[in-house]
Amino acid sequence: MAPRHVHIIGVPLDLGGGRRGVDMGPSAVRIAGLGERLAAMGCTVTDKGDLTTPIPETQVARDPSKRYINNIAKVCQRVYQQTRQSLADGALPIVIGGDHSVAAGSVGASADFAVEGGGQLGVLWIDAHGDMNTPATTSSGNVHGMPLAALVGTEPAELAGIGLRSPKVKAEHVVLIGIRNLDEAEKAQIRAAKVHVFTMKDIDQHGIAVVMKRALDLATAGTTGLHVSFDLDACDPAIAPGVGTPVKGGLSYREAHMVMEMIADSGKMTALDLVEVNPILDTQNQTARLAVELALSALGMGIL
Repeated sequence: MAPRHVHIIGVPLDLGGGRRGVDMGPSAVRIAGLGERLAAMGCTVTDKGDLTTPIPETQVARDPSKRYINNIAKVCQRVYQQTRQSLADGALPIVIGGDHSVAAGSVGASADFAVEGGGQLGVLWIDAHGDMNTPATTSSGNVHGMPLAALVGTEPAELAGIGLRSPKVKAEHVVLIGIRNLDEAEKAQIRAAKVHVFTMKDIDQHGIAVVMKRALDLATAGTTGLHVSFDLDACDPAIAPGVGTPVKGGLSYREAHMVMEMIADSGKMTALDLVEVNPILDTQNQTARLAVELALSALGMGIL
């Protein structure tokens, strides 16, 4: 694979979840050597630093059905602008979270960039959770469970309204991978939206290579770019203990790498999110180191 120009964008946001600590994720991933290891692969790396984000102690949650939504939307708008600029500069943006609500900005930017170029965006959303709740269905009010709903639908409106159009992404071009923890109301949302879903049961039954072949076929059919949004809680807590909302029974080390290696083989990835790394819950920066390794695989480290 040819060397790429990569922009690293840190988003130390933890307003979207119910547990503190993911605001330190960008620092942890940098300490694990993301920039240096990408450069060693031959990539040209520009670190754009961290976007400005508020902390909960200085804000008021306000609406309990979408806590801190206005603050989160302002951060996501900054993510959108920086991601759009990186794409316009011909770079591959790697957005390091922070909680998964940041993807409302990064994926939104990729979608608008694709449409303005005459195409459509495909999305691989790799996660233990569906992130398809809305303020009407959530039981927690945590906005990190809502970004995909805002990208394929209209709620929460503060996130759906970022960028040039809404919905941002066609549901037929979105594939969820690694799902194993859905609210009942969220299941109905996913069925109604008609996004594609591969659960851990599907991976157990068919194997990760078969599932990824199907997922890539779906996400790249009729699309001109592929945004990969990887929540580290998609991985089993045995290999990724430092995440915001761990769920047992996730991707193994080799399954997670196979996901990224097949993405690299496709040559379609145009942007990458690595989110929900929580160093407070981690052991010797294990999860951040895994995030770096997965990024390297997605950019072709394993390709001969």
